[in-house]
Amino acid sequence: METRPCTFAGMFYPGEPGHLEQFLETVTPVERPAPDALGIVSPHAGYPYSGAVGARAFSAIRPDFDGTFVVIGPSHRGFLTCTSAIPWETPLGIVDVDVDFVRALDIRVDEVSMEDEHSLEVQTPFIKHFFPRAQIAPIMMGDQSPASAELVAGKIVRAIRATGREVRIVASSDFSHYIPESQARKRDAMAIEAIERLDVDGLYRSIVEYDISACGYGPIAAMIAVCKALGATEGRLLTYATSGDVTGDPEVVGYAAIMVV
Repeated sequence: METRPCTFAGMFYPGEPGHLEQFLETVTPVERPAPDALGIVSPHAGYPYSGAVGARAFSAIRPDFDGTFVVIGPSHRGFLTCTSAIPWETPLGIVDVDVDFVRALDIRVDEVSMEDEHSLEVQTPFIKHFFPRAQIAPIMMGDQSPASAELVAGKIVRAIRATGREVRIVASSDFSHYIPESQARKRDAMAIEAIERLDVDGLYRSIVEYDISACGYGPIAAMIAVCKALGATEGRLLTYATSGDVTGDPEVVGYAAIMVV
């Protein structure tokens, strides 16, 4: 059986299953927010820096969820928007792809381009650990323009209606990159406020106006649009952190866990 290998195990997150399980158990929040989120923003940096934030994001989804996670991440290497139709490996076991949902998306399948993209892979150990019966539908976004986000969102909504799947949407994104912490927190707050309002236009305006180097703004915009189509009315910031919280470096990357309900 052809599978998508866990290319970044041992780099972005522990590759040894016991160590990975131990880390995820350590960062699992004691209390879960309510109600159950339709969508989340989760970071994709190395787990030592952003793993606790990612765990906080996934804690917003009810623990017995066993449907399909539509995971949308940016392409860091400039590949075109595509999807994957083969199972994904993790150190904790295989995460199955919802092939029928992927087929209904009507997005080009490109397994080769998917192999070198960490923004999607970093989310899979969380899914396998917290939601072992769930499947995924991975989408890597190349063009992150408003038109592209709208197009991807429309395809997701149509696939939901065609398949009748229960889904949760994961937008994989870090926020400001390698700027002073005070600036990162101030700039990122502008984007986060737009996300909390489910304001896609406002998100794009804040990215430009405040020069926010969030790498997954397109996936976030698509997630918001899908969740609004499913009845969501607001977003809520769960936690915000920076790499400086771990390293002490003055130049930081920002990470946010956000739920949409």
